[in-house]
Order: sequence, then C-alpha cells, then structure tokens
Amino acid sequence: MTVVVAPPHLTEQARRDWDLLQSPTRRAPAFDPEQAGLLPEPARRWLLHAIAPGTPLRRAVVLSMRGMMRIGEWRRFHANQALLPLEGYVWAAGTRLGPAPVHGFDRYRAGAGEMRWRLLDAVPVMSGSGPDLTRSAAGRLACEFVLAPAAALDPRVRWKALDDRQAVATLPIGGEDHEVTLDIAPDGRLERVSMDRWGNPDGQAFREHRFGVECVEEGMFDGFTIPVRVVGGWWPGTDQRVEGEFIRYALDDALFR
Repeated sequence: MTVVVAPPHLTEQARRDWDLLQSPTRRAPAFDPEQAGLLPEPARRWLLHAIAPGTPLRRAVVLSMRGMMRIGEWRRFHANQALLPLEGYVWAAGTRLGPAPVHGFDRYRAGAGEMRWRLLDAVPVMSGSGPDLTRSAAGRLACEFVLAPAAALDPRVRWKALDDRQAVATLPIGGEDHEVTLDIAPDGRLERVSMDRWGNPDGQAFREHRFGVECVEEGMFDGFTIPVRVVGGWWPGTDQRVEGEFIRYALDDALFR
C-alpha cells in the first residue's frame, strides 16, 4: 500500500507521528453486519449505515480537506490529516494572513499535544504544548473517531444508548475517559457529534465547555460512509453557538489504511 507523503512544514517529530499514524491496518477483517449486533440500537444503526458489508475494517485514514477557519476572522484553508482513532492525529494546514502564507500543524500522539503555526514559514504566529493543550487535543481525537468508523468496534470503546436517537461512546485517551455523544437519524445517518471538551474558547482559564460538530453532508470512501461537510465549534445548541463556531470544512478525499 502506497505511503502518503507527509505534508511540508512539519517538524521532525510531527513527521514521525504522521508516518506511524498512517501505518496500514494489519490483517483487516471484512465487516460482517453481525459484528454490530451487540451495540446499542442507535450505534448499531449508524455502523450498519457507515460500513458496507465486506469492507475491510481499516482503522487508519488520511484525509484531505478545505474550508474556512476563524483566526480572528474567517479565512480559507486547505489541510491534510493522518488519523488513527484512540492513538493520535496530525493535522497540517495552510492559510493566509493578508497576502502572507501561514503554515502549521496540530498534533496529538503518545499522550502529548502540540500546535505550531508560522508566518512565511519563519515567524511564529501560534504555538503551544503542555497539559491543557494536550487534554484539549485528546478531546478532539475522541470526537474524530467517527471519521474512521471501524474504531467503533474497538473493544476499548464502551457504548450506551440515551434514547432511540442518541448513543454515547466512551473512549480512553490520555489516561482519561472521553464521553462522545452521537445523534443518529432513523436511517442511520450521523447528524451531530458532541462532548464536554477541555479548552478556553472564552479566553478564560481552561475548563470543560460543550463542543460539537454538525454533519451537514456525507459521502462514501473505500466502503465507509463518513461526514464530508462539517460545521464545528463551541457551545452548540446555545445562544453562544455563533460566537463559538470556528471551522467549516469539506472533505475532498479519504484514504483508509
């Protein structure tokens, strides 16, 4: 299987993470719908919609996307991401501040999160690491398991139903359990994903805030049906939702490995 070359502008550590996170799944079994039989009904319905029978249950995925993100104001971006649920991600993106290009990455792996962004590939714009950023990055990783649906069958993921439209997946990441709520339509479509995520979107001390993404449109890649148009941000379902929204993106491709 062809290796997806790491995007430019990554540090040496981020490149190592990129390569590790896109390692092909060994001996990926073909999906049998009976494998979803023990999940609570909303989760079972989503998984049967998300994975076509006979699809190899590959857990790693490399994504390419484009959209808008809010850094002070809304700006266009393009990005690539290597994602392995419960283990880590590297998200490498480019945008512009006025006429000047900005490149950077966010990453989480092996219990450490980091972000690093540079103007003209030289001047630091945003950077960070440490316990608070790591905990927030672990929350992002928990939410994004829906982009690689085979992860739902990982025995480390615990499930419970809230009602006939909502299921909660509990994912152990970074020594902490992260409860992720999935809203699932009667036909199995994933409508939204939400959780209490560590962060400081209000500029105050880090603490838990409600975080969520709306799954506006879906598409199929390699037998997996996943969200391809997404709107995400803090405080979904509240009067602060518009203030908290910070990303809108569309997937161009998803390569499962």
